[in-house]
Amino acid sequence: MLTVAVAWKQTAAEYKALYYQAFNVAKMHIDEAVAEHAEGDKPLCIITDVDDTIVLNNAYWGRLIADGSDFFDDALWDEMVPTNSCTAAPGALELLNYCEEKGVEVFYVTSRDQGEGTYDMALGNLQALDFPYADQEHLTVLIDTSNKEEPQNEIAEDYDVILKMGDNLNDFQRVYYVEDVEERAELMAADKELFGTEFILLPNPTDGHWIKAIFGESEPAASDENRALWKEAAEYTVWSAPEE
Repeated sequence: MLTVAVAWKQTAAEYKALYYQAFNVAKMHIDEAVAEHAEGDKPLCIITDVDDTIVLNNAYWGRLIADGSDFFDDALWDEMVPTNSCTAAPGALELLNYCEEKGVEVFYVTSRDQGEGTYDMALGNLQALDFPYADQEHLTVLIDTSNKEEPQNEIAEDYDVILKMGDNLNDFQRVYYVEDVEERAELMAADKELFGTEFILLPNPTDGHWIKAIFGESEPAASDENRALWKEAAEYTVWSAPEE
């Protein structure tokens, strides 16, 4: 299962096109907000997740497959984070530089835990990619929680937030933090007008809270029981879109 997802991330032009498409949409909303911004208004900003949103860690996933693994490996992830082997998502640097040119600040809010030095490693990843606003004022790293609402709300007190970007529904609202496949889909569909307007969602077929909805945890163990659950999920045809 994971091998197919990683192969798609590594090779598919469609995967890259989805990033360009998302960032083109983001740019349109930034242009609109800048045009409507008046003197005396709060300054403008965007809020973005990091991994699989503006930063890709495909070297990690390639290494994982090469090592014969079929589930997330924390030890390997922690080994690779400080190497700065990550790359900018297609179009990410251009969009973030465009924000800077237009006077729109960028706030990075991510959830990571590599132990001591976690924050410095995350900041180092952003700086290695020459992202603007890669400094302590604009980077929040959550270690003990994945709930991004508190820092997002704090930012919104001082800024007009044009949009949020992420690869996980939880990057946008905590209400999506549920552990049921159908409930997640229903909550998302209830907010369908927000996607592409206030929320810019990027593709991630390899990890995220969608996995927790299947296994009960985001990083399940590599066991035969969990492999059977993968197969069951792939055969899942009961769910249908909620009625309009």
